[in-house]
Amino acid sequence: MRATLLPRLLNGRTGDPGVFLEALHRPGAILLDCGDLSALGPRHLLRVAVVAVSHAHMDHWAGFDALLRPLIGREKVVPVVGPAGFAERLHHRLQAYTWNLVDRIAAELCFEATEVVAEPLWPRRRFRLRTGFAPEPLPPAPAAPDGTVLALGPLRLRAAVLEHGIPCLGFAVEEALHVNVWRTRLEARGLPTGPWLAALKAAVAAGAGDAAPVMLPGGGSAPLGTLRDLVEVTPGQKLAYLTDLADTPANRAAAVSLARGADILFIEAPFAAEDAAHALDRRHLTTRAAGEIARAAGAKRIEPFHFSPRYEDGEARLLAEVFAAAAGLPPP
Repeated sequence: MRATLLPRLLNGRTGDPGVFLEALHRPGAILLDCGDLSALGPRHLLRVAVVAVSHAHMDHWAGFDALLRPLIGREKVVPVVGPAGFAERLHHRLQAYTWNLVDRIAAELCFEATEVVAEPLWPRRRFRLRTGFAPEPLPPAPAAPDGTVLALGPLRLRAAVLEHGIPCLGFAVEEALHVNVWRTRLEARGLPTGPWLAALKAAVAAGAGDAAPVMLPGGGSAPLGTLRDLVEVTPGQKLAYLTDLADTPANRAAAVSLARGADILFIEAPFAAEDAAHALDRRHLTTRAAGEIARAAGAKRIEPFHFSPRYEDGEARLLAEVFAAAAGLPPP
């Protein structure tokens, strides 16, 4: 299957964590963490449609101003997702500047913050340029059982609360099913292409029953069951992003659930296996823990990152330990 989720690890395996995620044929991009953004030029920053921040440690959040600067003067609503208390941190970042001239800017820039918390309701707030980014309450979002925070066309962003001494979010981005039409089968049945195929594909994607009517070109309808052979259904792709979590049973369970079946798993592996006590003290994973989580989740490809610079033999050693623990997953 052709790759449709196209991620870019922004700062290598040892720099600030962050992934710039594009999807084939989609205009916007998803930014997972917002540390050092110097690898992104203005045209990339202007494409950011969602910012998902794991937590507010500096290496995950210091780059927000670099994103904010090119957005001023653009008509845009940017959802921002973070852990408990994150809207207040966003507010303080925005209030670091003087906004007395915003009445001269016609284009409205708006940030809508959602805090993913271990509660039935997720707090939400809005910040608009025309008010100097004063906080405005929004109705809270009911916590989704599967952690879905946003639907972005055929994509959905899910989050899970992990523990890093503070709440820290893991993320997954999932595509909807791919429903493709077999043109040769259309031709064999004497059916034309056209807008009616969108309704057929939507009915299949929604799981409609065989008796569901599908409007045909030229009028009339046919039961969905007689048209299913015209389409092929394949799973959408999934990317997971796990960083800054302690190796605890609760974290492992949440991480494996979020990353289950991921086509690509970005997972932190800061410390060597022999330094497990140090890793636990810092509330981070070891290479062995990262590999074991990837294996338990059934990830198809693993991209370790957030390596500590403390190891002289560095990247090669840590990669080898991750993939040894992953037992069979191929190295990148």
